[in-house]
Parts: sequence; structure tokens; C-alpha cells
Amino acid sequence: MVLERIFEETKSEGRGALIGYLTCGYPGLEETILLARALRDGGVDILELGVPFSEPIADGPTIQKAVDEALRAGTTPWDCLEVAKEVSEFVPVVLLCYYNTLHANGLERYLSTAAEAGVSGIIVADMPVEESDEVHSVARDLGIDVIYLVAPSTTDERLKKIGERASGFVYVISRYGVTGARRDLSEGTLELVRWVRDHIDLPVAVGFGISERWHVEEVIAAGADGAIVGSAFIEEIHKSEDIAEAEKRVKELAKELVEGARDGYRRRSSSE
Repeated sequence: MVLERIFEETKSEGRGALIGYLTCGYPGLEETILLARALRDGGVDILELGVPFSEPIADGPTIQKAVDEALRAGTTPWDCLEVAKEVSEFVPVVLLCYYNTLHANGLERYLSTAAEAGVSGIIVADMPVEESDEVHSVARDLGIDVIYLVAPSTTDERLKKIGERASGFVYVISRYGVTGARRDLSEGTLELVRWVRDHIDLPVAVGFGISERWHVEEVIAAGADGAIVGSAFIEEIHKSEDIAEAEKRVKELAKELVEGARDGYRRRSSSE
């Protein structure tokens, strides 16, 4: 599958993978494509494309602001698949959505169109593994990886179920709460990475609060195969006067984070 191959390629290059997030439709649909290309040029290996949803319970204020603007501009779930079709031509795309989006638009119809658009994986933020039978079955038949979330509260029993069902990679939530850039990185996060790596034979990527180069370096050094960065990129867009400045800002941040992924892998390799 595409996503697992990306992790193999980054490992062969001596670094962890960098997964970047954009809210589709913020600040516009065409702008999303331009920003995705800028992230790719900065070194992002996989793009997580957020489908705007009216009640994004997992998102902090930075991404909520972007989601609100995208919804006010009229961005629909189907628009997001049109964007994904363009973006998947130059970087693998993982859709981040909520279950109601799939249900309201017809699960099979929406995922079938996503597969045709080149979507490689899907994260359903509010879908527990125990209630994922239908989504998993449809996505598997279409060749779309279903990425499950592992939180600090995940039990051994639930982790086992995730390990039996997941493909592509496992998304480790670094802490309780919602998304958002943070300056700190707890030892508990690093212990969580090690625990998941010991129990699941899939690439592990860490998100929620990963915003700085040293964050990326630390999670990769601790054993993660990739780092997921969202709010930090969205914040760079918020601060920009125009799309050209936003492209430059996200590209430069991506370059810096990639170096963190390289340094972290170097540290891990030297200690093994």
C-alpha cells in the first residue's frame, strides 16, 4: 500500500516521515492546492486533508478557525475530493473527517469517489474501532487504508483490536485534549510511542501538539516512524498577508521539521 511504502522510503533515507495537515477550503480551494504543493516542496511526505465539519470536537481553536472559514465559504465534502484528486498527483493524501460526513453523503458512494480521486487513507476522528466494521469493510475493498487513533487512555484490549484492523499507519495522540501547538512534550508521550511500537507491527505517527523541530526530533528518537503537524502550519497561514506569503511560510516550516525528523532518526539509530 502507498502509505506503508512512504514510511519504508523515509526510513531508507535515514529520517522519519513528516505528515502535514491542511483544512480543505482554507483560505480557498485553489489555495489549498497551492499550499499542499508548498508543503510537498518543503519535504512533507503525506498530506492529511481535513474535511470541514460543523462540530470538529477533536480540533483546537487554530484549526476550528480555519474550519469555520472554509464552511462559511461553502466548502463541501465533495469539493474536498476534487481537491484531493489534484493533490494526490504529487503527494499521498489521507482524508481526516467525522463519521457523520460519511453517513450523510453515502458511505460507499463517498469512499468510492475518494478512491477514484487517489485518496490513500482515511481517518474518522470520532469512530472507535469497535464501531468501524462498515467503514473498514468498504474502505478495504476500495484499497483505502483506515488509520485508527491511539490515545493515552487506550487499553491493551483496544490496542490489540486496532492492531488487527489498522493499515497504513497508526495515529498516536500525544496527549489528552484537542489539537493545537504546544511548547512542551511530556515523557508520557514518549512512553506511549514505545508502548504502541511494542504491540503493533505498523508504522507509528504521532500528532496533537507536535509543532516544533525538537518535538519532531524527540518523537522520532523515541521510536515513532513519523510526526503529524497541523496547527503549526495553519497558524503560519493565519499570520500571512496573502497566499504567496503563506506558501513561503509553510514551506520553510516544513523544511525545518524535516531536519528534526532526520536528527531524531539519527539519534535513534546510534542508540540501537
